[in-house]
Amino acid sequence: MIKAGIIGATGYAGEELARLLLRHSEAELAAVSSVSFTGQKLSEVYPSLAGICDLTLTDEDGVIAASDLVFASLPHGLSEQLAEKCLAKGKRLIDLGADFRLTDPAEYERWYGLSYQKPELHGKAVYCIPELHRKLVTADTAIIGNPGCYPTGIGLSLAPVLRAGLVKPDSIIIDAKSGVTGAGRGLSQTTHYPDCNEAFSPYKIAQHRHTPEIEQTLSGLAGEPVRITFVPHLLPVNRGIVSTVYADSRREVTAEELYRLYRESYQNEPFVRVLPEGTVANLGRVKYANYCDLSLHTDPRTGRIILVSAIDNMVKGAAGQAIQNMNLWYGLDETTGLTMIPPAF
Repeated sequence: MIKAGIIGATGYAGEELARLLLRHSEAELAAVSSVSFTGQKLSEVYPSLAGICDLTLTDEDGVIAASDLVFASLPHGLSEQLAEKCLAKGKRLIDLGADFRLTDPAEYERWYGLSYQKPELHGKAVYCIPELHRKLVTADTAIIGNPGCYPTGIGLSLAPVLRAGLVKPDSIIIDAKSGVTGAGRGLSQTTHYPDCNEAFSPYKIAQHRHTPEIEQTLSGLAGEPVRITFVPHLLPVNRGIVSTVYADSRREVTAEELYRLYRESYQNEPFVRVLPEGTVANLGRVKYANYCDLSLHTDPRTGRIILVSAIDNMVKGAAGQAIQNMNLWYGLDETTGLTMIPPAF
């Protein structure tokens, strides 16, 4: 039984980790921590867990001591020091923050305004969308950088066509929409109910911090540098992300060819669902589950391929993928603890 701990358990992703780990057959939620709610029970912060998880929120040292594997759900800039502590105690770390996602320290400094303080740790870390990077996770891996929500759905949508060289890497435009939980539990004017309810708008146009992570993933798939136009939008819903991706094709690609490529690429991936032709991916069909739904479209008039992905940003985009990475790391079936069925409505 894996003893798993969560540092930052009272944020949205931390609570989602707790919810999923509590039904995992091969893991035990051993300890939880929070700076803001230390000494309280997790069920006091999230009453839905009353009688299910009444663990007392402790500090990070208490979580490390009690755990084999630590999940960190923290703001950027805090995970390097935590990773050093975990490694010193022989504990594994899955970081849901941004600190171990980017391989280029200059990009991290440019987009996050911070420098890597412990560069030696990054050589021991692996960035892992399991469907794309699982072969990189080995017995020598000490840290897994869990991908961001936007990069996950976008990377999975583009992987087959980029690997096959079917689209022009410099033509990619991404129009993505996310639920409000993607902004985290802290309240801002943008996520304040009167401002986001019955409203819809883009934000951080051409400057969202997931941009370099998306480009890093896509460049690895294409085998050449990829630069994108990425515009996220805030949806007045709690959870879910829909990303619509536009790319110019290098040659004429039929719908039949596109579907054959994607079905072959993902035929053994339980969490990637290539939807039937004529169906469009919908965030309502993936909520509370670890699926990434993909719908594929061609526009012969313009010579573009249009790809639509839908994920639950809190599950496949955060906590669910982190548990999928844990399963991979420990040699378990990747679906363990993640066989949730999305609600019909």
